[in-house]
Amino acid sequence: MKRAIALSLSLAVTALALPVGVSARSNPSATSAAVTAPGRPAEQIKLDASRKPAEVLAFAGLKRGMKVADIMAGAGYYTEIMARAVGPKGRVTAFEPVQFMPTDDKGKAIWSSLIARNPNVTQTAYPFDAFTAPANSFDFTMLHLSYHDLYWESAQFKVPRTDPAAFVAMLFKATKPGGIVTVIDHVGASGDTRAVVDKLHRIDPAVVKADFLKAGFVLDGESDLLKVAADDHTKLVFDPAVRGNTDRFAFRFRKPKR
Repeated sequence: MKRAIALSLSLAVTALALPVGVSARSNPSATSAAVTAPGRPAEQIKLDASRKPAEVLAFAGLKRGMKVADIMAGAGYYTEIMARAVGPKGRVTAFEPVQFMPTDDKGKAIWSSLIARNPNVTQTAYPFDAFTAPANSFDFTMLHLSYHDLYWESAQFKVPRTDPAAFVAMLFKATKPGGIVTVIDHVGASGDTRAVVDKLHRIDPAVVKADFLKAGFVLDGESDLLKVAADDHTKLVFDPAVRGNTDRFAFRFRKPKR
């Protein structure tokens, strides 16, 4: 069920001058190599067409050598791609709530194999409502189809009511000055955010922007790479009519250098 403000004026002007979805640091060929190199599971490769990971990571500005957090990493789709992209001098920490850690043999095997293929990956469990990480730890964080879950609660899945503001504040502290947070999520309507998330697992993009700006991040870029105009925003994201082909927003936030 889980799936998932202050840059320098010169940088701000440059970003505004670029087409939507293009970063001054974009390098699609480098991220494409991380996606297309052999070894990834077939079931994850099938997702590439709709997720466009090479283009997304180029937009986001991921670079070799970065220290990366993949929060609510699921089956490690982005974990593995980013581990390849940052190279042996980089590192990816896959954070997973204890409620979602794999307990079955198949789930454990997925992660054992992933880490065996990518020794620069570490998997770390944390309480869903109490994410924590050392200050100034990460150059880059990925929140892929997961931020909305901070507004979700479920007795069935043992997910308690969580404070998104506390999460983003901790993430701000854990991000290095100048570091990036990329948020990709399913587009939802405005209104009662918790009600929309509970019913549809979607979120209003304006809510995400407001949460991150309030914490001190700058909106450094946004992309329509994953826009699906035909998506029905009133449908649950797991509905077969839209699953895997929802309208998604992509935001790049940056922690200001002080």
